[in-house]
Amino acid sequence: MGENTGSGGDRYDISKRYFSAISRAGAFAFGIPYVPALIEQVVEEFDGFLSVGGRISFPKEWYVEADQSQYPQSERLAVEVALMKGFLARDKPVLGICNGMQMLGCLNGCRMVSDVHSSWPGALDHDRSDALHPVHIPDGTRMSEILDAETFDVNTFHREAIVEISGNVVVTARGPDGVVEAIEVKSQSFAMGLQWHPELLDPIEHPGARIFDAFVKAAS
Repeated sequence: MGENTGSGGDRYDISKRYFSAISRAGAFAFGIPYVPALIEQVVEEFDGFLSVGGRISFPKEWYVEADQSQYPQSERLAVEVALMKGFLARDKPVLGICNGMQMLGCLNGCRMVSDVHSSWPGALDHDRSDALHPVHIPDGTRMSEILDAETFDVNTFHREAIVEISGNVVVTARGPDGVVEAIEVKSQSFAMGLQWHPELLDPIEHPGARIFDAFVKAAS
């Protein structure tokens, strides 16, 4: 689940497009409330974990030196970190989208910046809901096999971005400015992150939306 921190954090707020994307891929999606007592049961009984987009405060140590989050605190962080760690420890499928990709990367040794436009020389303005930009998918990764396309356009509305990559993570897509747009974790059967929002793309025609089929297949 997401949290509407812009409205005081007093309600859950998530696009039903996530649910529709999982349903089209042949599975059922369930929103998980931020209740710590549910963590162990969810990790044990659910087949896969989808960490959705959002704008919440991450730990300072996840950022490069002298940087930190510009977003508000949220109860989501502790619960979601515990869930992601639990699914990774059991090698159950994990898919991170936008905020979820950043969390996946930082839990595996990567670091990020709070404003990619001002921190990355020549970076595009990625925080635009009305914009598209191309991404390049290098050969030789599991994600390249899933998406089966070398380049395509994706949506972009994120201010933060991963900029330091650990040895545990492989970059599976970059934008034309070099900004990291997708990752996968080497040691996991399926642990992938996308900076774009595939739930908003055409599920039939767009290569970038194929990740949901692969995620559900890995969880089956």
